[in-house]
Amino acid sequence: MNYPAGSLIQAVSANDLNQTNEILKSSAYPIDEVNQQSETPLMIAVHNNQVEIAKALIDSGADINKQEAIQDSPYLYAGAQGKTEILSYMLVHATPDQTITNRFGGNALIPAAEKGHLENVKILLADGRVDINHQNNYGYTALIEAVALRDGSQVYQDIVAELLKNGADPEIRDNYGKSAGDYANQLGYGNIARMLQEAQG
Repeated sequence: MNYPAGSLIQAVSANDLNQTNEILKSSAYPIDEVNQQSETPLMIAVHNNQVEIAKALIDSGADINKQEAIQDSPYLYAGAQGKTEILSYMLVHATPDQTITNRFGGNALIPAAEKGHLENVKILLADGRVDINHQNNYGYTALIEAVALRDGSQVYQDIVAELLKNGADPEIRDNYGKSAGDYANQLGYGNIARMLQEAQG
């Protein structure tokens, strides 16, 4: 059956898994069609955390790296916004392009750490393909963002510990000449400051 352009976007937007699967049976249908915001059906599914629809799209070859108008891709967005189940599925069933960054020059790990998504941080680090010491346009690494931009609470202490355990470099400095340790001391985050100091030996 021939479906008119926009049918897949419509089905995903309506959270209609059955219709999505019907359209995906048509191999000629453009799976990565886009709406006015340049969002693909997969991007829409990730935004809405529609896990089963996202899995069906990924299984049918939807591009996890295609960026929309503000430079998010399904992979980058899943990492940044705590869509843990979808992110896990992507890492097993598709190949993230680690050279693609968001509008701030960041990879999936940096905003995952900054937004407190500990499980996503663990998943990305266990996968091993993301650059743990990647610096964005501001020179921030995941480690620096988890300290400098947040409140030092337990989840950020856990994220810092996870990053350090996996080899994050505490000595990297951002564009302002500051390291994660500098921010921890400046903000009075004693536990984090101690962890960073120990990591530097």
